[in-house]
Amino acid sequence: NIQKITKSMQMVAAVPEDKKKYLLIGVSSDRGLCGAIHSSIAKQMKSKVATLTAVGKEVMHVGIGDKIRGVLHRTHSDQFLVAFKEMRRKPPTFGDVSVIALELLNSGYEFDDSSINFNQFRSVISYKTEEKPIFSLNTIASAESMSIYNDVDADVLQNYQEYNLANSIYYSLKESTTSEQSARMTAMDNTSKNASEIIDKLTLTFNCTRQAVITKELTEIVFGAVALD
Repeated sequence: NIQKITKSMQMVAAVPEDKKKYLLIGVSSDRGLCGAIHSSIAKQMKSKVATLTAVGKEVMHVGIGDKIRGVLHRTHSDQFLVAFKEMRRKPPTFGDVSVIALELLNSGYEFDDSSINFNQFRSVISYKTEEKPIFSLNTIASAESMSIYNDVDADVLQNYQEYNLANSIYYSLKESTTSEQSARMTAMDNTSKNASEIIDKLTLTFNCTRQAVITKELTEIVFGAVALD
């Protein structure tokens, strides 16, 4: 009997522990010309992936916006769950993000933890890359605030999770859209100023060159007239 027990314990101990699953969502857009706003998201997500994989977690990406998909797909193509694009052609609505949330929850990937990375608007000239946690179904079910209810069925928990995910994505999209517009305005303003400086320098160079040519021609005319006399 002891041998059977120890043998069973050995078999249980030999079973590898399941990796914790982490869903990492990144929010960008489909357009550029807005400075380093997209690369800052990619940099933060790559750092997060390195940290999570170092502790043995399985990480899957979700890209909202073609820019973040393009950057991460080159190095983490095997870790992409799904990507969404053409989401920012019009101002985001809660109905749009509800479709995204539902598709993620119906993808079959049951994550233990999750977070969404986005740019948070601070002022017209600045933004900050942030990370917002997203709660899994188990986290919601075991929350202390849920214990005040006598009975919460699975459908209610599923609705809570879907709303939490949609609300987080909606907030992130709104903040990212505002940050992108301000960053693009700043980038275009700087470009316009640089273009004006280049035009001024080229105009000065042109005028100096033209003046030099005119002076040279006048000098040649004068010397020619003197030679004839």
